[in-house]
Formats: sequence, C-alpha cells, structure tokens
Amino acid sequence: MSKSALFEKIDLSLIRVLHTVITECSVSRAAIRLQSSQPAVSSQLKRLRELTGDPLLVRCGQTMAPTDVALSLLAPAAAILQHAQSMFGHTSSVREFDPATSTLTFRLAATDYLDPFFLPELTLRLRRLAPHVRVEVVQLSADLDYRRSLARGEVDLVVGNWLEPSDELHLGRLLSDEVVCLVSEDHPAARLPKEGKRAWSVDQYLACEHVAPPALHPGALGIIDEHLAAQGLRRNIVVRNPHFAQLPYMVAGSLLVLTTGRRFCERYAQQLNVKIVRCPVAFPPMNYYQLWHDLTHHSAASRWLREQVRDVVRGLQTVRPPTRAQALPVRSAS
Repeated sequence: MSKSALFEKIDLSLIRVLHTVITECSVSRAAIRLQSSQPAVSSQLKRLRELTGDPLLVRCGQTMAPTDVALSLLAPAAAILQHAQSMFGHTSSVREFDPATSTLTFRLAATDYLDPFFLPELTLRLRRLAPHVRVEVVQLSADLDYRRSLARGEVDLVVGNWLEPSDELHLGRLLSDEVVCLVSEDHPAARLPKEGKRAWSVDQYLACEHVAPPALHPGALGIIDEHLAAQGLRRNIVVRNPHFAQLPYMVAGSLLVLTTGRRFCERYAQQLNVKIVRCPVAFPPMNYYQLWHDLTHHSAASRWLREQVRDVVRGLQTVRPPTRAQALPVRSAS
C-alpha cells in the first residue's frame, strides 16, 4: 500500500483512540474514557495494528504493556490532537463541557503539603458540581514522572510546590507560604526566645532530629534541603515518611522537627501539643502551583478543573484552623 493510500485511511478519531489505548494500556479503560464501547475500541485497535504493522499492546503478566513502537507514537499523536484542539476547539470549547452531566474521569497528581483540607475539599466540590465525573488522585512522589504523565495524558493536572517549576509546562500560581518549623511543646526550641543571644541558632536547628517526606524526584533533595545545600548546610534527617499528614502527629510525641509551610502547620497547632516556631534559616517563600500540558491547555473540561482547584485554594485561605476538639483523625498509611 502506498503512503498516500495509507494516510487516507487515518482520521483524527483513530489518532485519539491510539493515544488513549496506549496511555491506558487497556481497551476497556480506553473505551470508558472515550465514552465508547469495548468492541468498537477493539475494532479500532485492530485497524491501528494493521496500519502500523505492530501489536502496539502486548500481554505482560496480568496486564497489558505498550510496545516500543507504541511508545514512539505517543508524542506525535499527542501533538496532532493538541494542534487539532487549537485549530477547531478553542472558540467553542466552553460550550462543550457541562459539569452537571459529564461522565469524564479527572486524574490529579498532588501532595498534601499545601493544606490537609485541600484534597478533601476539592473532591467534595467536584462531587457537588459534577456528580457523574470520576476523580482519581495520584500521589506525587519520586515514582511518578509527572512531566511524562502530563505529556501522555495519564494525568490532567499536577499540584505541588517547586523552587522552579518546569518551563515546558503551563502553570498557575496557587499561593505562597512562609517556611516555619513545627515542634512539640516540650521541644527546647519551643521555650527559646525568638530573638537575642539565646534564640534558636542555625547550628542548633541543623543538629536537631528532623522528619521529612522523601524527595519528589529521583536523586533530588527536596525543596528544603536544596535550599540548605545551596548555602553549604545540611540538617539531620532521622525519619522520612511519604504520608505528610502523619508527620505532625510524630512531632507531637517526640523531639522531631518538621520544616514546611505555615498554612499546613496552623491546621495542627490548635489540635495537637505542637508549636510553630520561626526557622533560624532564612528560606524563600514556599510557592504552590498547578501545572498542565499543552495537550489539555484548550480543553474546556481541564480548564474547568483548574478553576475548581484555584477556587478551593482561595477558599481555604479564609478558613480558620480547627480547634483541638475538631482535630483531624490520624490518616492511615493505606
């Protein structure tokens, strides 16, 4: 078959099926995401296999995995879909998404560093405004290549904090926060004056036993330790735990020090035996962003999701921290 004849057999819907099937690694999940039937997607996958001369998806244990050819087609397929959206979807996209009736699945990668109430409040808001959508929250960790996941359409949005966000992605700033320390009321730092010769020194801070989450990227130090390293400093981290909402409870019962944003700490300062103290090391503000790819930049659904994230964060900034009587329960590690 000539190249021109082969090209005539390809339409935009087939490109969309190709991209979705490869990113989902499942015909059934792709059918749900495409709002199509499994037999229809299977038939289109068969066409794609004939056109490419490659199986595209192969059995790998109990799951399916993309072939090298399939992976090489992802970026071109994403680019085609993005350009098509830019050409034809921008002016009418607002009318194409109705949250009240949509059955889309929103995939969000996030940490709970910003505020322990952020993800619960966002989920409740989405359930209220878009009762038929599905929400999948992926933990933003070193195991997730969020740039690649955004480019492949595996996640729609990433929420987190970075010293310098990736310049290859679109970003929206959510809030800036002061870096402080959270310590037990019994910690020596809680009893020291804020200023003067007897105040908590940099050397005392670094020598304390610290608790911290793992870095979000393989080989990285994390925002706090990157800043310290740039000044030739290093703190004594004795506990690393990826479940950030558990850390204040560890602090309350020990002499551990947690260094993070003031907003997060304030949620626990009135419910646990902990105290917020000034960090003796000068840190720049901790900035939180939402990041997204060109692939979803003009999508009405993704734009709506970004608006909900922005509005939830704004609302949280006006909410008073709970009292100890309203304390949050300890979150399980599951």
